[in-house]
Amino acid sequence: MRWLLGCVVVFFATQALILLSAVPAGAAPSYMVGTWFGHGQRGDQGAMYIDRMRADGSWRGEYRSCIKGKPVDQVNTGRWSLQGDILTLQVESANGLPMSYTDPYKMLMHSAKAQKYLSLTYNFPFSPQRVADDFQMPSCELIS
Repeated sequence: MRWLLGCVVVFFATQALILLSAVPAGAAPSYMVGTWFGHGQRGDQGAMYIDRMRADGSWRGEYRSCIKGKPVDQVNTGRWSLQGDILTLQVESANGLPMSYTDPYKMLMHSAKAQKYLSLTYNFPFSPQRVADDFQMPSCELIS
């Protein structure tokens, strides 16, 4: 009986080890995954943005400036990663056209509902709030 119990324990320990080793070392931290909405961009405090951070490391940034009550939108896509307290957005496209640049940010604060990070390129702070994944950009009329 002890032998059988030992075999069962070894079997389950082996399965757990296999499952743990299947998680990539650079797997996305789950607290970053989700949809984040914020206000303000460098040079445009009234701008809005949505960052959609996916568990597979892909990212979609939606940006809206309101000029004379009319929306001016841009969509960037690419990859994101977090190493320590440095969030990196690798932009691969802007409005569907190929684009290649990297934006590094220093994470200053993070909770389940809010973040604060600083653009290391422009020394500009961002403070998005977590929103539902189906959240859509507000219209310019709502913020004017």
